[in-house]
Formats: sequence, C-alpha cells, structure tokens
Amino acid sequence: MTARLDDTTPLEFYRRARESVQATFGAELSWQATRELRHITESDLLRESAWVILCSGFREAIVRRYFPYLSICFCEWESAAAICHNATVCRETAMSCFKNIRKIDAIVKTAFLVHEVGFETFRDQIIHDPVSALRRLPYIGDVTGFHLAKNLGAEVAKPDRHLVRCAVSFGFEDVQVLCSMLAAETGDSVSVVDLVLWRYLEQQQAVDSAKPPNRM
Repeated sequence: MTARLDDTTPLEFYRRARESVQATFGAELSWQATRELRHITESDLLRESAWVILCSGFREAIVRRYFPYLSICFCEWESAAAICHNATVCRETAMSCFKNIRKIDAIVKTAFLVHEVGFETFRDQIIHDPVSALRRLPYIGDVTGFHLAKNLGAEVAKPDRHLVRCAVSFGFEDVQVLCSMLAAETGDSVSVVDLVLWRYLEQQQAVDSAKPPNRM
C-alpha cells in the first residue's frame, strides 16, 4: 500500500488518519498521550518491556490475547525482585501458555538486569538517553528500542516498515522527521502521531489484503 495519494499533504493525510483511528482506538490514543518518561515506575518498565519483547515478530492481537495471563505469571509486574525471587515458577507457568522460550527467558533476564542495576539507576539512564539505555535489555534491538521508549513516554517514533514507507512516500528522510513535523503542526505528541499513523496504516493494509486480486 502506498500512503501518499495524489495532491495529499502529510498534514491532510494525518488528519484523515486520526479521525479514523480515534473512532476505534480512542482509548489507546488517550493512554499514549498520558505517558511521561520521567514518571515511569518499575512496574511500567517491566510490563512494557515484556509487551515489546512478546510483540517482536508476532501479531499484536495474539500477544494481547495472552498478556493478561502472562501478567499473572510474572507477579503482575510488581517488581523485578518479585520476578527474580520466583523466576522458576514465573518461567514455567508462562511457558504453559506461551511456548516461545527465548521470549519468556528474555522477560526473566530483563527482571534480573533491572534488579541488578537498580530501578532508580536504570530509570535515570533511560531518562538521559531512552533508546540507548533500553537497548541494553534482552530482545530489544534497533527498532524495538524505539517501540519501548515510545510506550514509556519518550518523544520518539518507531521506524517500523509501515511508517518508513509512509515517510519515504512523502519525501521525508526518516520517520522521526515526519512525526516531529506533524506533532508541531497538530499539537499531538510525537508518540501519539506515531500511534495514529501505525494504526491507520495497519487498518489500510487489512483492507487491501481483504480485496480480491485484480486479474486484469
């Protein structure tokens, strides 16, 4: 799918996207708008890290189905210490429903790293340089570092394939430049702009996929 239409400006495209996404994902947009990096808690860090780890390479809908149970398995993300002290049970119960050992182990290792460094110290590192600090976590890489930082409240955009294509389509050098421009024009945060575009482009891809093939 090509994001750009004839004579459609990025701002016009975004406004159309926001109206469409607001109708279905309004609560999610509100949640993203309230995220503030300087106010993250240890529970926020553990929960959102697990979410991004599980979503990497998986459909979000699948992860959403299992996440409430996995949260119970990991002590409802109470603290890194709680997960570390119950690591064997956490791991075994989580594996009973989500049989990806690398991802489950990455969640456990995240708790051990946070516990070892200390949440306060790690939080300060995240606030200073969000993406670089978060890339220290297992299973968090170049793209997922931006995803996790965004979910924690950093003013960054995740350069996933949908947004990269959209940015290129409008002639921008990267996703961050596009989302920053739209944020400045609309008053939405960069992270909300990212979410609006991602949700809208996902919707459009689903519509395109449902169309019968053109045999002309």
